[in-house]
Amino acid sequence: MTTDPGQQRIGIFDSGVGGLTVLTQLYRQLPNESILYFGDTARLPYGTRTPSEIVEFVREIMAWLVEQDVKMVIMACNTSSALAMEMVQAEFDIPVLGVILPGAQAAVQQGKRIGVIATPATAASNAYRNAILEMDDSCLVWQVSCPAFVPLVEQNRIHDPYTCEVAREYLAPLIQQRIDTLIYGCTHYPLLAPVLRSLLPAGVTSIDPAVRVVAAAARELELLGLRNAGTALPTRFCVSGPPQQFAQLSVQWLGCTPAVEKISLPTVVRSEAGRKPSPVSLESAE
Repeated sequence: MTTDPGQQRIGIFDSGVGGLTVLTQLYRQLPNESILYFGDTARLPYGTRTPSEIVEFVREIMAWLVEQDVKMVIMACNTSSALAMEMVQAEFDIPVLGVILPGAQAAVQQGKRIGVIATPATAASNAYRNAILEMDDSCLVWQVSCPAFVPLVEQNRIHDPYTCEVAREYLAPLIQQRIDTLIYGCTHYPLLAPVLRSLLPAGVTSIDPAVRVVAAAARELELLGLRNAGTALPTRFCVSGPPQQFAQLSVQWLGCTPAVEKISLPTVVRSEAGRKPSPVSLESAE
C-alpha cells in the first residue's frame, strides 16, 4: 500500500474514449493528481446493455480498480452512474463519484426547459429526469435516446456528414420543445460538441457534467485530506480491448499517443479487496 494516501491515483472508468472528457477536466482542475484510466472497450457500447449487465461490468471494474490501490473512483460513464451507483456505494468502501447529480445540478442552475441526450440505458433509467425534478419540480425535462452517437465517436466519424444528419434527427424534438438547456448525458457527447452546437439555437446552453463532477471530486479530496501536494505521475491507461485502437483514437484529444495496457478483468473479479461485507446481490442492486 502507498504510505501517503495523497499520492495514490484517482481511478476513472468509461466504456471507451468518452471518459477522456472527464480526464481533461482532471488535468485542468487537479493537475497534481495521478490518474488511472480504464476503458472497457471490449464491451462497448454500454448504452444498449441491460441493467444487470451494466451492474456486473461495474462490479468487475470497481474490484480491479480497488486492487490497483486507487483512493477515489470517478464513474465517467453516465450509463454506469445511472444504473450502478447504489450497488457501488453499498459494496465498495472507497469514495465514488458519478456524473448524473453534478450534471443535473448544473442544468437546474441554468434553465427551466431542459433537454437530455443520452444512451438508451441512461434515458430509460430516467436518472437525469428524476434528479432534476427532485432539485426543482418546476423544470420541464425532455429526454432523447441517441444509440448511434457512441459507436460513431468510437469509429472516429465525428466529422462524417452522416453524423451530422443523425445529430439533426436526435436534436429536432428538443429544439421543437424550445429547450433552453441541453445536458450531454454521456461523456462521449462533448466530443461531438462542434456538430451539436452547429445545430442548436444560439440561446441553448450546453451542460458538460464532466466539469462539475471533477469540481465535486476536488471538494471531496479536500474534505478527506486526500489531495496530492506533490507532482503527478504519468497517467496510466488500461483497456479491455485492443490497446492500439484506443491509443490511435485518443491522440486527437490528448495531444499525444498514450501508452496503453490491455488488462483482463475476469482474472481479478473474484477478489474481495475493498468490498464491504454486504448482502447486496446483483438483482437487488438494480
